[in-house]
Amino acid sequence: MQVQFNSDSSVMGTENVAERIEASVREKLARFEERLTRLEIHVRDENGSKGGANDKACTIEARPRGGRAIGVTEHAATVDDAARKAANTLAQRLERHFGKEAKHSHDPRPEKAL
Repeated sequence: MQVQFNSDSSVMGTENVAERIEASVREKLARFEERLTRLEIHVRDENGSKGGANDKACTIEARPRGGRAIGVTEHAATVDDAARKAANTLAQRLERHFGKEAKHSHDPRPEKAL
């Protein structure tokens, strides 16, 4: 699974922000790794240097093999909290997505004995 990390300039305060967020998202979504081709993580500060509550946002977009992209966005006071919330929400959506896929797959029709 390929992971792409993007951020705006106001979020990148330290060098390890990208590594830390990517590691926490990978850990949370590890059980889906074989079913996903790519994750895109976007973190940003909604209002720049103005400050404010819940102004950090994290958007994560997962691309299932052979399917359409599934994305979530969460807001929090820190980018780490926003990423953690987004990863939790995405895990729930992927669980539902892959659960429905398994539920609707059918076994081949059994051979009829005459």
